[in-house]
Amino acid sequence: MPLDRRTFIKSSVTSGAALLLAPGSTQAAMKGPIAIPADFSIRIMATNWGFDGNSEQFCVKAKQAGYDGVEVGWPTDEEKRSRLFAELKANQLEYAFLAGVWGKPDYAVHFKEFEKILRDAAATRPMYINCHAGHDYYSFDQNKTFIDLTTWVSKENNIPVYNETHRGRILYSAPVARTFLEKIPELRLTLDISHWCAVHESLLVDQAETIDLALKRTDHIHARVGHAEGPQVNDPRAPEWKLAVDAHLTWWDKVVEYKIKSGSTRLTFLTEFGPVDYMPALPFSRQPVANQWEINVHMLQLLRARYAGK
Repeated sequence: MPLDRRTFIKSSVTSGAALLLAPGSTQAAMKGPIAIPADFSIRIMATNWGFDGNSEQFCVKAKQAGYDGVEVGWPTDEEKRSRLFAELKANQLEYAFLAGVWGKPDYAVHFKEFEKILRDAAATRPMYINCHAGHDYYSFDQNKTFIDLTTWVSKENNIPVYNETHRGRILYSAPVARTFLEKIPELRLTLDISHWCAVHESLLVDQAETIDLALKRTDHIHARVGHAEGPQVNDPRAPEWKLAVDAHLTWWDKVVEYKIKSGSTRLTFLTEFGPVDYMPALPFSRQPVANQWEINVHMLQLLRARYAGK
């Protein structure tokens, strides 16, 4: 009897996650804290995406929660930027920026605006810059110009600049990203693999070689958990999402392993569960089904415990 679509998806997700956690694999669910060398630092950042408050309130709350720093969109307004830097200093928080352009489909306009944002952000010497640039509908050569620019700005300023695996952007799918990774050895990633789960409607077990290549080129992780039907589970603490959470932990563990083996001394995470509409909401009222800030703090604590560094 042929499977209907719902049954097929359910069986595919279950069997895929089982393969990820099969004997001989990382077995994320069974792992305790992972030993981290004393000279290897894991820094965990907070996002202000969805935060209902000003920069002072955000920085105070991030510090109280135990974050090392913040990753926020580049503030183009000089007054807002000055207030942010004052609060970062007052709360002794590290900082990184998201450099991105939205709503500018024309390639030339998009590139020019992105270059200015990227160079302005780099001049403030952040811990790193994460990039949202290009579009999935630009040509390979057009999108490559954005990556080439990020490589040049990184070298010019001696700061890390990463390109994010994100729907709608240059690295929107695993096979497309693989092409860029193979042709551009300098390309370094912000891994938000939750997007690829949604794009490929799976936990990616059928693309193991491609995923492994991406993990080896990752320097920064957006710690959000996706699933076969979307880029964000409603609450990673819920038992029904265990397979998806374990799959993501397996990927993140592998990045940590690769970074340590490479001789690197640092890996950064951003806890990036988002607000409505990333967060599912109740119909009519648009009330979120879970608390975004609490979930991100849960992820912070999970990562701290998992990568304890003993």
